[in-house]
Amino acid sequence: MEETEDRRRYQVVVNDEEQYSIWPDGSDVPVGWRPVGVGGDRAHCLAHIDDAWTDMRPRSLREWLAARD
Repeated sequence: MEETEDRRRYQVVVNDEEQYSIWPDGSDVPVGWRPVGVGGDRAHCLAHIDDAWTDMRPRSLREWLAARD
């Protein structure tokens, strides 16, 4: 199978746990997720996520651990 270039546009989305993903631009964002205002090709969106999502733990876990200290 020949690999083709992904020419689709995406948007970066985040949920209440501050977990990031990409979603096809122009498609309805799933319930529980919201756009962060960054869009473009797949590589651009994933690069933004690499910069923004520095702690992979869900927000609720980070808050729970911080409250224990």
